[in-house]
Amino acid sequence: MSQDTEHTYNNSSHSKSDKIDDQRLIDESANHPSSTKNKDISDADTPDDTNAKENLEYEDFSEDISKEDQETIKKVANDDNLSQAKSYASILVEQVMDARETFERSLGSLFTSAFTAGLEIGISFFMILAAFALLSGVLPSHYAVVLASLLYPIGFIIVVIGQSLLFTEQTSLLSLPVLNKIEPLNKLLRLWGIVIAGNVVGGCLFAALMIGLGLNMQLFSISDIDIYAEHILGFRWWVIFGSAILAGWMMGVTAWLVTSARDTLSRIVLVTLITGSIGFLGLHHSIVGNIEVFSALLYGNTVSLGRYLLFLAVVLVGNTVGGVVFVAILKNRTFLFELAKVKEETAKDKLEAKNNIRGPY
Repeated sequence: MSQDTEHTYNNSSHSKSDKIDDQRLIDESANHPSSTKNKDISDADTPDDTNAKENLEYEDFSEDISKEDQETIKKVANDDNLSQAKSYASILVEQVMDARETFERSLGSLFTSAFTAGLEIGISFFMILAAFALLSGVLPSHYAVVLASLLYPIGFIIVVIGQSLLFTEQTSLLSLPVLNKIEPLNKLLRLWGIVIAGNVVGGCLFAALMIGLGLNMQLFSISDIDIYAEHILGFRWWVIFGSAILAGWMMGVTAWLVTSARDTLSRIVLVTLITGSIGFLGLHHSIVGNIEVFSALLYGNTVSLGRYLLFLAVVLVGNTVGGVVFVAILKNRTFLFELAKVKEETAKDKLEAKNNIRGPY
């Protein structure tokens, strides 16, 4: 090789190397927190969830996650086009970050939000019971129950759009940081306990006050409450358990789809469709079911305390299994497979870039 040729080749190699180093510096600068000061004003129109993903820092990850995996996660999370549906990884990372924010809230804030959700979800049952009482006068009881159940989504819309803490919606969401070794299991169990307690206490208070008010307003009768409670309880425990698993699965899917939606109207439609299906099918939801059965315990003649407690325990476990196993674990495993694919493609690109810099021998 001549000196001129060698000199040209070395300059070309250094030029390529310098370009790659410059691009690497640009990329690192773009990901650095201080770079947010130089962002264009148009970034103000970017949704909060997108900004949150763009500002992922190393402290957002577990110490068990390598730097390489952290960079890969940031890469797949930021691969999001506002003109298209959110990517799979983008949705999952957003859910993990939302869950981490919930973990960091104070116990008083968690209980208050869960208590509020327990009250708000009771509006569904109040509307259903009033509609059932009206329809049962002109239709057979079975058809009246099914048609009245179409009002099931009202309370869920209030809770989800209002961002109160509902156990069945949060079951899969809160388990994601634990599955990814970011938060410990005992902290998750404590969180679940607080949310369940808040939901149940709020629901029982709603039943004691609002259902009693509805009786005095003659919107429905004690017999209506008993009939609807038997519609919920009139199955063997394993049937209720299986129904609760399916309901928990569907609520986990609701949380996933709500995160994937970019606007409030789309979220309302999604919540309406899925929770409306739960009501139409008569599936067992622990928090709404708590109000339905507790109302019969207080004002009706067919439900005992033991029957109420057994029902609540079975449905809570079923909802948890449905939300965690069918949504959090399976969705998370899919994300890990996608992560491995991106890592493989990144390693391949780095190898090709390295070979291009060296050039042919």
